[in-house]
Amino acid sequence: MAESLLVPAKRTLEMIAGGASLPDILEQLCRAIDAQNPALMTTVLLVEPDGRQLRPAAGPRVPSAWPGATAPVMIAPDVGSCGAAAFCKELVVVPDVATDARWSGEPPRPSGSLAVEHGIRASWSQPLLTKDNDVLGTFCMYYSQPRSPSASELELIADAGRLAVIAIEGERSQAALQKALAETRDSEQELRRMTDAIAQTIAVLSADGTPIYVNQTLLEYTGLTPEDVKVPGIHARISHPEDIARYAELRRDSVARGIPFETEERTRRKDGQYRWFLVRYNPLRDERGRVLRWYATGTEIHDRKLAEDRTRNENLALREDIDHASMFEEIVGSSLRPVLAQVAKVAASDSTVLILGETGTGKELIARAIHKSSPRANRAFIRVNCAAIPPSLVASELFGHEKGAFTGALQRRLGRFEAAEGGTIFLDEIGDLPTDTQIALLRVLQEREFERVGSSHPIAVDVRVLAATNRDLEAAVETGSFREDLYYRLNVFPVRLPALRERVADIPVLVEYLVERYAKKAGKRIRSIKKETVEQFQAYDWPGNVRELQNVIERAVVLCEGETFAIDSSWLQGRHPSRRTTPLAATLARSEKGLIESALAESRGQISGARGAAAKLGMPRQTLESKIKALHIDTLAFRKR
Repeated sequence: MAESLLVPAKRTLEMIAGGASLPDILEQLCRAIDAQNPALMTTVLLVEPDGRQLRPAAGPRVPSAWPGATAPVMIAPDVGSCGAAAFCKELVVVPDVATDARWSGEPPRPSGSLAVEHGIRASWSQPLLTKDNDVLGTFCMYYSQPRSPSASELELIADAGRLAVIAIEGERSQAALQKALAETRDSEQELRRMTDAIAQTIAVLSADGTPIYVNQTLLEYTGLTPEDVKVPGIHARISHPEDIARYAELRRDSVARGIPFETEERTRRKDGQYRWFLVRYNPLRDERGRVLRWYATGTEIHDRKLAEDRTRNENLALREDIDHASMFEEIVGSSLRPVLAQVAKVAASDSTVLILGETGTGKELIARAIHKSSPRANRAFIRVNCAAIPPSLVASELFGHEKGAFTGALQRRLGRFEAAEGGTIFLDEIGDLPTDTQIALLRVLQEREFERVGSSHPIAVDVRVLAATNRDLEAAVETGSFREDLYYRLNVFPVRLPALRERVADIPVLVEYLVERYAKKAGKRIRSIKKETVEQFQAYDWPGNVRELQNVIERAVVLCEGETFAIDSSWLQGRHPSRRTTPLAATLARSEKGLIESALAESRGQISGARGAAAKLGMPRQTLESKIKALHIDTLAFRKR
């Protein structure tokens, strides 16, 4: 601040602190600046309530007729120096009003000649701006001679403007506070009458959380009197002890930080019964952000809590039933009860089970549950994914091979059926099993024996077979890509698993379970799940079923930074692929049949030998013969050509 302004600045601040009126403060400031130069005239203009005009508020040296001749001043980019400064929000310097277009005298512009008549030739205007860049007015310096400001004068007008802003904001804050206090006093009784008419329970607390007032609804519910509210410890009298201890830290921390919070706590009714309430605490702040009061509103949620407890208990009972039946806890959801009932019935037998369902529905879980509930539970459970094994190696993988049975068979190898002896083998994706291997599997199911690849010695086996597929095997039978007799052998006891989109009611329970599991795995503490997230999950189609749900939840848990689980809604947007309604088996079978018929035509119906169809197609003779039989191809028709 300019040294010449230190004394005036001190005087101005003393007047502000002493509660002097704004006109007196601004007049004193202008006199102090005017004293710097005999040729200087200063004035302060304030913005009108409409924000479009300026009116003079102080200017002891300005000619008395000048304000009346020019006021009000329009705020516009080309209206004098004050109107332009208020509009542009920057210092405007007019060295000579007689030659400046902004003083042309054309309405609404002021007249430069009129200004000269009043002893004004130079006009410099500084906008008065708040921290938020709002215009309060302008501080203007007039000179009787044309001139431009020096560096020291620029500093002077800037400092004077800052003092004027301090005075104006101080006066407005004081006025606003007085008005607020008056309105608070006048409306307190009205506010109490309004809160008494509201059906919700409402409590008004001091800034430190001490109860001040409760509405009539809360008084009637608890049986308290207005005098009881003022007694220390009232919260402990009407709240459940467990809830007080549980939320003590949250309440203390939130009140200290002044942030809204909510609790689910039990409140004692006047008959002594505790009922659940959702209580939301919101602070009331003054203009400076300081907490004046806390408002706590309570909504009874007792019935909802009881319903949640019933659902939770039903799910726990379901898990206990599953555990009792030696099944896995991952099988979650009440809609699977019919499936689990089927599992319980078939587990004790040795019947072959065919588990049907889309990808990701949990077919392996059901297979493991059947095994674990069966008399074979203490023996091996061997899982084989038929689609993951190359067709040329499936037979060797399932039944083993002898040394030298094929190139690379350097030693005898036991197959999966031998490894599962006495236990259970689970053939996943059974619909992808090659045709020649289907014949060998049929033999196992019918005669309980098989031969290793490269051996003619039958091996007896005691294995229960469980199979699963997401394909339409009946359609595959019709197209010839799956043996009809094998299908009937596998389909002794079919179990169909519903898709996740058919289990919408189970999604909240599944989400809760999976969030808990992945949070524990990630070492995180997640206490709640956003309602909007569950609704998004229930609305989504889940083409990948439970497996896709697991992946989404695991990803969200990894990214979760707080104690509330939520997902990015964009993850599920635009991901509603149409369901596949027809398999590709028919198309593949037609293509395969055409290739075989072309090879048979070239070899004139000959299958084996160097010129036979098997050699042309690059497959073993036995495999080709199996495919010819499955596809109902008449080889004699090609020999006659």
